[in-house]
Amino acid sequence: MNVISDHDVIVVGCGIAGLSAANRAVELGYDVGVLEKAPQEHRGGHTRFSESFRVPSTDTDIGQYGYEFAIDDYSPDDFYDDIIKQTNGRADPDIARTLVDNAGPTVEWLTDRGVSWDMEPLNVGYTVSRTFFEGEELVSTLVEAAEADGATFYYRTEARELALDERGEVAGVRARTDDGFVEFAAHAVVVGAGGYESSEEKRTRYYGSDYDAMKVRGSRYNTGEAIDMLIDIGADAVGQWGGAHMALIDSASPDVEGGANRVDGYQYGVILNNEGERFFDEGEDARAHTYAKLGRRIFEQPGHTAYIVVDEPLKRYVRATGPSDPVVGETVDAVLEELGCEKPVAGAKTVREFNAACTPGEFDPDALDGNCTEGLDVEKTNWALPIDEPPFHGYSVTGGITFGFGGVASDTDARALDTVGRPISGLYVAGNTVGGLFFDNYPGGTGLSNGAVYGKIAAESAAAFLEGE
Repeated sequence: MNVISDHDVIVVGCGIAGLSAANRAVELGYDVGVLEKAPQEHRGGHTRFSESFRVPSTDTDIGQYGYEFAIDDYSPDDFYDDIIKQTNGRADPDIARTLVDNAGPTVEWLTDRGVSWDMEPLNVGYTVSRTFFEGEELVSTLVEAAEADGATFYYRTEARELALDERGEVAGVRARTDDGFVEFAAHAVVVGAGGYESSEEKRTRYYGSDYDAMKVRGSRYNTGEAIDMLIDIGADAVGQWGGAHMALIDSASPDVEGGANRVDGYQYGVILNNEGERFFDEGEDARAHTYAKLGRRIFEQPGHTAYIVVDEPLKRYVRATGPSDPVVGETVDAVLEELGCEKPVAGAKTVREFNAACTPGEFDPDALDGNCTEGLDVEKTNWALPIDEPPFHGYSVTGGITFGFGGVASDTDARALDTVGRPISGLYVAGNTVGGLFFDNYPGGTGLSNGAVYGKIAAESAAAFLEGE
């Protein structure tokens, strides 16, 4: 077996968690090797297909850089409360608190490393502070910044086993490469290699027999082997393994690596299944707080499909980023029939009943406006406006998985923990490799913030460990 032993720190993964760890470690003066399973042209994990960070703001800019948030009153406490609320109180409070308190400074640091942001708000009723970026560009920027400071990237290099020394401490990584197995020796290892969601076998194991057919929004390479190797040496498997970020996406999205492909603005219209029935309170909350659980609800409808319908006045609030064009027609049933709904007449009847149940006051697309229906089996609690002014616009949607909620245990220093709760010496974890933060639902934009914050913390903790050796 070949041995490469000239690195202080090995980082596994080239998404935001791994890139943040690599950049911080080289910035602190350490020799870093980054192991990336994907070929160079597909590097970046799910980050390559992402577009936003959720960031708290206590004033109107990000530190010295002058970027203005669209909403300037989203504090760390607000961010923390959203995490706890959307996870039904199950999120690890210490992990969440550390995340929200470090999110703003971490974005400042990423900006200093060369990342550029687009602060223009999307037309989706996204009611929190956030930054937008182009995923592939962000990955390239952070790779180049790390390489400029001396990091070495190894592509088509799949981490399969953690090497331990005679004391049981992590001493490196054994990886499968084009030349066979190679051992990368190191004094500290950071694993930020994403989750298990791109594995058909694991989706079936954790979500059900049909989930091999669910579309994967991100990288095809996030198949969970890095989590397996952590568990193999005693890391604790925690979190909601049967939970996931499953978003509403265009039905015509590719089976894998389609990226966002969302239809935002659904909260202002109605969503019908193939029976022509509503099955979800479209106005339950802002899009950022419902889209990541709605994909699963849609996938479990007949045919794994649903149909969004809006009328002409509401069309301006819809933003569709998938490959399909909307179907436009003068009647609801005609639109549903062209979309492929199995019972378009029943769907049109459902929309008429919905319209009769609406008694709207002033419409506010940027706040929970209290416009609700009365008398329906499935009420709509906000933005309930009659869908009655043609032409009507329809979108066929399904569910797509972004990442699973299971992973390994860690502490607020990003140290991997064993099943007794002890830190595993020299081993650090970040991003979607970690469990315990997300349950049941997900506040939009939090995953990238989580990966960046804890990737940076992991490198700083590894540096402190190396200094103490």
